Amino acid sequence: MELINQIKKEIKKAVIGQEKMIDALLIGLLTEGHILIEGIPGVAKTTAVKTLGKVLDLDFKRIQFTPDLIPSDILGGEIYIIEKDQFRVKKGPIFTNLLLADEINRAPAKVQSALLEAMQEKQITIGEHTFFLDKPFLVMATLNPIEEEGVYNLPEAQLDRFLMKVVVDYPSQEEEYKILKLVAKREGFENGNITLQEPEKVADKEEILSLKEKIKNIHIDKEVEEYIVNLVIATRTPDKFGIKPEYIRLGLSPRATINLYKVSKAVAFLRGKDYVSPSDILAYIKEVFRHRFLISFKAEAEGITTDDIIDMIIENVPMP
Repeated sequence: MELINQIKKEIKKAVIGQEKMIDALLIGLLTEGHILIEGIPGVAKTTAVKTLGKVLDLDFKRIQFTPDLIPSDILGGEIYIIEKDQFRVKKGPIFTNLLLADEINRAPAKVQSALLEAMQEKQITIGEHTFFLDKPFLVMATLNPIEEEGVYNLPEAQLDRFLMKVVVDYPSQEEEYKILKLVAKREGFENGNITLQEPEKVADKEEILSLKEKIKNIHIDKEVEEYIVNLVIATRTPDKFGIKPEYIRLGLSPRATINLYKVSKAVAFLRGKDYVSPSDILAYIKEVFRHRFLISFKAEAEGITTDDIIDMIIENVPMP
């Protein structure tokens, strides 16, 4: 737990506020899950994942998704060498530890789907060659919620492969002031008494992989496991839990159950506990659920959001 606190302390030297996003990135690393982040430009999404790579001495790459992107721009491809009369594989930017897929919904489905094998199988197939990705491997994809033109909806199969969807909001007034002073000092506009502290490496990939093993030993009672299952089942048979079934078009898949289980264990670990309680489950239930099921047109017409339905589920499913 001391190592986790050191990691967070170093990240906070570059990222002010955004606790939820920082914890989500750590949970993603510790559970081998990928994170989808929705937020307006300029709220430190890129800075957070880049700083995480520096603190943990992990390789970091960034891909700016655009409509003219093609799968080989991400995965790489085979190049013909005339002198040797043979093909050689040139690996793409996906061969890294931390991959930032910036504005992922600006690329068409064909390009987005190129990530599926890497996200699920942790491997890449180029021609007749299959390459295993280095561990740990984390995709952090960002969505810009204010753009409507020139964007594409993410395929359901890809959305389901993200461990969590985190919505990043504006910083608070106090945090905004700290950001102003920090950037002003860093860029030479401020000569006050603020001491700049650059994030330093405090761990490496071997230590992160060893922390993953500790999470597996976090205890979870049978009643708590059944609570996780019931929360998911409530999205498929909402009428059994006092929720209008016409609000939900598509319930959650078993992958949601597995991911909520993993996230709950990771949350308990981050809180310094050796067991999972219902509060650990509910801490990130919205992040695990919100991108996995579809609400109906009736719900949208009544102004009911996905998060509202999740609140109904939490309220109606009995807690152990």
